[in-house]
Amino acid sequence: MSTQQVSWTDSFSQAQNAIQSLTTILPAVPKPVIASENPALSLLNDPELAEQISNHIRQPDSGAGDNQLCRWLYDTFHTSKIDLQLVVLRFLPMIAGVYLSRIPLRKPLAGFEAVLLAIYAHETASRDGQAVTINISDASHPSVYHENNHPHKTASPELHLVVVSPTLEPQGTIRSTKRARIIGVALELYHSKIADMPVQSKLDFCEFCIIWAGQDDDVNDDEKEDDQKEKEGKTKKEKKEGRILLPWEMLQPMLRILSHCLVGINKNNKKNKELHEAACHACRSLYARALHDINPKAILAIGSLLKLIKYQQTDVDHTELPVTNVIHL
Repeated sequence: MSTQQVSWTDSFSQAQNAIQSLTTILPAVPKPVIASENPALSLLNDPELAEQISNHIRQPDSGAGDNQLCRWLYDTFHTSKIDLQLVVLRFLPMIAGVYLSRIPLRKPLAGFEAVLLAIYAHETASRDGQAVTINISDASHPSVYHENNHPHKTASPELHLVVVSPTLEPQGTIRSTKRARIIGVALELYHSKIADMPVQSKLDFCEFCIIWAGQDDDVNDDEKEDDQKEKEGKTKKEKKEGRILLPWEMLQPMLRILSHCLVGINKNNKKNKELHEAACHACRSLYARALHDINPKAILAIGSLLKLIKYQQTDVDHTELPVTNVIHL
């Protein structure tokens, strides 16, 4: 009991210290955050504070090695308190999005890189040299849910080990050849905590997926109104400038996050329509990019998400057995 009390007090005081440090960086930390009885939760979920931090990250001079907000994010993540680490992960889409968009500009980005490396190092230590793997059944064995005219094999089906994320090597700097891997690992950690992420953080992620794709969503282009086309045309240049390489080691965790956003369910089991629509737009943009790049693996994976969208729109439960008056003998 005493150990839990000390741990809670320590976490509370560290969250309070983080808020006090933030008051020297931001114009005005919201009073509800300062006076909160659960400061870490307020840091994570307060929309006004999130907007201030996001605007700060988007500033032209953000991301440099001497940037105070980057230093705050780095120090906050290194507190090793899960609730405070969630606060940093909440802004990962914004950090990664702005960081990747500025790579071609040759600007100093040591501040962003320090935060990304801190997240990567945390995952490297957590995995302890082990790859992330899953077991899948041998597809050569018949499923128990389907009819089979051939006799069942008596031997139990063998499980095939599939590597989802390879072993991690320590990285002291972000080289161009390792950039996608480092950001991909950070996104994997974000996905593992996505149930705790506010909706706005996921919306930010969907926004940057569209920018990273750099490809217009032409699936329903004929159905769009003229004023909508004109509005979207203004952002076309931004998309093209934000277009980046999307290797599988980065695209795979992106699609996992988008699959969660497509379902659109938050911790209260309520569906968020805005998040669902943003994820749909992101999937279509990424699919157009995959077609443009002639990337078979990406086409197959994103195509599956588009089928999920189509099934959701039909509002049909495909697990229900069809009702019919015909009797088959």
